[in-house]
Amino acid sequence: MHHICGQIRHTTTQYVHMQEKSLINRHIAGQISVASKFYHAITLTGPRQSGKTTLVRNYFPELPYVNFEDIPTRMEAMNDIKAFIRRFPKGLIIDEAHNYPDIFSAIQVEIDEDIFNRKKERLFIVTGSSNFSLLEKVTQSMAGRTAVLSLLPLSLKELGQQVKNVSTDTLILNGGYPAIWANDIQRTMLFSDYYSTYVERDAHQVVNLKEINAFHHFIRLCAGRIGSEFNASALSSETGATTRTINNWLNILGASYIVYLLPPYHENIGKRLTKTPKLYFYDTGLAAYLLGIANENQLQTHPLRGSLFENFVINEMLKERYNHGLDNNFCFYRDKSHREVDVIQVNGLSLNAYEIKSSMTYKPDFFNNINYFKSLLNEKIVRTAVIYDGENENHNPEYALYNFRNFSLE
Repeated sequence: MHHICGQIRHTTTQYVHMQEKSLINRHIAGQISVASKFYHAITLTGPRQSGKTTLVRNYFPELPYVNFEDIPTRMEAMNDIKAFIRRFPKGLIIDEAHNYPDIFSAIQVEIDEDIFNRKKERLFIVTGSSNFSLLEKVTQSMAGRTAVLSLLPLSLKELGQQVKNVSTDTLILNGGYPAIWANDIQRTMLFSDYYSTYVERDAHQVVNLKEINAFHHFIRLCAGRIGSEFNASALSSETGATTRTINNWLNILGASYIVYLLPPYHENIGKRLTKTPKLYFYDTGLAAYLLGIANENQLQTHPLRGSLFENFVINEMLKERYNHGLDNNFCFYRDKSHREVDVIQVNGLSLNAYEIKSSMTYKPDFFNNINYFKSLLNEKIVRTAVIYDGENENHNPEYALYNFRNFSLE
């Protein structure tokens, strides 16, 4: 994935209107600003309803907008793709571009012509919510010609003062989809609509109809395994599907930005390490909905509250990376003795180690696993921190303690 790398600060403040109720500053706007100066195209991926279209339409109001979910628009493009593109002398925004994959090679031809003629009068913005099909086409046709950025749902930093007095349980249950925070809509209704409109629709396009019920069961089983190692064999037993089918379904959920896997740390350090990745959801609100958690009282006593809190914090880390145009560089440590560090951040040859605790009360043993990990790789470890739900903090880089709302990777 060709993210714009480097610690580029936000050169532009981008505000996105949300139903006139509030203005949300999307932190990825700085990366989009930089990309638009250096590239002829920008590819913006991310979950459905994460705010991609709103962001680019507000940021580039001068560019025409087309949506390839609209069948007449798509048919018009398919009829004569070159003529279609050349109708837009300044370029255009193409939403849900994966619905017409040939658009990428057509844009590549136009960009190459502009590069040959030393022109940069056109800018193509391509958005889509199907990670695999979109990025596959980008890799094939537009490698080196487009910046690739990912927009996840809203982060705590983007929500800012709006969530200052919002409880931790409400943050977990709401997740980050902009519609939750922009509208006074019932949370359960929104996630129900999201699931039936997007997850089911996308699944029906690629999942065998005979297996669709097992697939829905699989998604809910995944929600029950947040923060656990992904075991395709166990899920095969519970759903009746083959392990190959289970892995295909996992790919579908990954492509739709529903779930992701955190890989294990695997450097040879003389210990028997797990080789199985852990499973997380891109949005804890959707995960809680799939678990049937309807309100804060139910979450407080739910056996997976700690796992959902861990998932929420890791999502915040991912959002911070992506909003800076950087790739996911996280993994976790677990050995056969079940010693575990929740997040290892790999920065070249150096490492940061983070433990996540849902407790509001600090306990000295929070650092036990980090200390063990340091004893193995002390010379490589630059920063360690425990991230929890309590108020007391200590910002010593060797034994830092942060409330999750105040933690930053930098």
